[in-house]
Amino acid sequence: MPGFGPELVVRPLDGGWGWVVVLGAFISIGFSYALPKAITVFFHEIQEEFTISYSDIAWISSIMLAAMYAGGPVSSLLVTTYGSRPVVILGGVMCWVSMVTASFGNSIIHLYICIGVIGGFGLSFNLNASLTIISKYFLAKRPLANGIAMAGSPVFLCLLAPLNQYLLSNFGWRGSFLILGAMLLNCCVAGSLMRPVTPPRNPSKAVSQKKKFLDFSLFKDRGFVIYLIGSLMFFFGAYAPIVFLTAYAVKQGIEEYSAAYLLSIMGFVDMFARPGTGLLANTKWIRPRVQYFLSFAMVFTGSCHLMCSLGTGYVFLVVYTVLFGIGFGMMFGLIFECLMDLMGSQRFPSAVGLVTIIECCPMLLGPPAAGKGALVDITGDYKYLFIMCGSVILTGGVFLFVMNMYNYHMLDKERAMKEMGQNHEPKDNHDQENGTMMQLKEHPPPEATVENTGL
Repeated sequence: MPGFGPELVVRPLDGGWGWVVVLGAFISIGFSYALPKAITVFFHEIQEEFTISYSDIAWISSIMLAAMYAGGPVSSLLVTTYGSRPVVILGGVMCWVSMVTASFGNSIIHLYICIGVIGGFGLSFNLNASLTIISKYFLAKRPLANGIAMAGSPVFLCLLAPLNQYLLSNFGWRGSFLILGAMLLNCCVAGSLMRPVTPPRNPSKAVSQKKKFLDFSLFKDRGFVIYLIGSLMFFFGAYAPIVFLTAYAVKQGIEEYSAAYLLSIMGFVDMFARPGTGLLANTKWIRPRVQYFLSFAMVFTGSCHLMCSLGTGYVFLVVYTVLFGIGFGMMFGLIFECLMDLMGSQRFPSAVGLVTIIECCPMLLGPPAAGKGALVDITGDYKYLFIMCGSVILTGGVFLFVMNMYNYHMLDKERAMKEMGQNHEPKDNHDQENGTMMQLKEHPPPEATVENTGL
């Protein structure tokens, strides 16, 4: 099938059919991030039917998220070999199979395998392939495109949560899983929109080398290592405040419905914060130093969590939730854009696969370490959870700021030495040193074309 092979380095289209691709990415990324959270609506009924503990049922989402992140290298390899379109379609089919087979389950182990493993890997294929295709279609407008695509997560969460409650009330959890499975087939439609970008001429010069399953040479890249350490610190403290925010509010004496509404407020703010961040990151003032913007977002988010531990009352928590939604939206509007900025479109598939499999560890360890069975049980107060998460994220933001300042200084120094003929060009920092925008201005590659495959 045309477009499934290797590609030339071509100038991204920065528009046109690319916006249709962003729509497809919006759908697939929306399902990828929202589904593991939205299916928790069914957990109570499943728990009662199987007579199991809450910790047993909670492992469904944990396994699903772990598989989604751990499947990054496999997804990256498939995207490099076959392109984004078939990988997203395969991911949609796997998600459909996972929900349909889970609806016939009679044990929790059955759900672990179907929803957790099969569904998690299906979501991984959707996520990584969607992020990669955006980097092929956009360069000048890439931050905005990433921000819009990543906004699919809060939008789908706001839609799926009440929809799942309605389905549960009318069809039970088994019937709901069948309907959700059919809905997840829309990922196949989203994947079909992702036309491969192909070179306009000279097909004999396409890149032929095979990509490694895990490209450990990325650890030689100074900018990549700095980014990875900072992102690990963010993910360690990213999800525990979301998981325990409602419980923290209830413990303060706030009515349960009002406490649960805090998450809806956060999701609503997050929905607009992500594309807004992409629009801001696309400006000429921020784009050249977008890594600093990520540092600011981390410091802002960490400071919000620290602030949460200082006050009480519903109005105070609403203010915190709004600020947290802004910070969370900024982080997820930037985190993959900054990786693209460092690695470039050619190395991004390998980089995102390696990053996601490493990030799954702090993401899974963070909530248990901060929550039940650890910090909260020891102290008896949820505020120490927010202090711990805020401190880790704030420290990560300061680390990123200082190390990015050092990295930019070293890149300028290495460039100056190269121009003076006193040193050779650093091999592993080529994309970051020259800057993708400068490369286009000085040596513009040929325009890309979109393969017409009959859509």
